[in-house]
Amino acid sequence: MPAKRKPRTRRASRPSTTDAAGRSVAATPPPAADVHRGTREDHAHEIAEDYVEAIAELMAGMGEARVTDLARHLGVSHVTVNRTIARLQRAGLVTSLPYRAIFLTDHGRTVAEESRRRHEIVVRFLRTLGVPEATARRDAEGIEHHVSPETLAAMERHLGR
Repeated sequence: MPAKRKPRTRRASRPSTTDAAGRSVAATPPPAADVHRGTREDHAHEIAEDYVEAIAELMAGMGEARVTDLARHLGVSHVTVNRTIARLQRAGLVTSLPYRAIFLTDHGRTVAEESRRRHEIVVRFLRTLGVPEATARRDAEGIEHHVSPETLAAMERHLGR
């Protein structure tokens, strides 16, 4: 006697997408933990950009960047700076020895320059909209980290007119 088959049940249709080989695969939203993890990683990247940009500014203005100067510049504690500098060292963005100045690696300089460039484009764009200078600088501090390359390019095109 043949084995009984389970009756087929209809599943609710889920949006699908294709993989690298062009095969159709179900698109599933990421679990909440992945969403939160991604948000934390984005924030960590923002902090890294702020730090390397601040280090570059301090080095340009004072010839060096020290923990004390960085804490004052960013409005955070020395402990916060030390922990963040340790993380930036592991990421290859800075070099530092205890009680010595902090220096940017080549990679750190590149990140600082890219961040500064995005910041200045956003400030200039906001100014063309009539936003006061101080407000534009403050708002650009957050926007610069989240603006897409496409939007940044559109801002640059607008500024070039």
